[in-house]
Amino acid sequence: MENEASYKNRKVISIGTVSELTGLTERQIRYYEERKLISPERSDRGNRKYSFMDVERLIEIANKREEGVRTDEILQELKKKKKKEDTATRNKMIQGQLNARFNHSNRHPKK
Repeated sequence: MENEASYKNRKVISIGTVSELTGLTERQIRYYEERKLISPERSDRGNRKYSFMDVERLIEIANKREEGVRTDEILQELKKKKKKEDTATRNKMIQGQLNARFNHSNRHPKK
């Protein structure tokens, strides 16, 4: 599962390919970047590079736009989702630290 997440997050796809995959124009994709809905990386030559997660997000954005949702509303929703994910990740890390601390100290070597 971790490998799946890592390949989906790698920024390796060109804007032209993203356009073909999503059906969006390059201009629309750049607009969504301007609105901070996606964040491509730049290659050494300055070309935008997107991930599979970016492609999925762009499709989600396009669907919401067709439903009449404004980009600022989408951005707020994305921020809330990110905050929720960050909180869940932090809670898992804390729980893992607590488990490691207390499970380790509660173990007694058998005689």
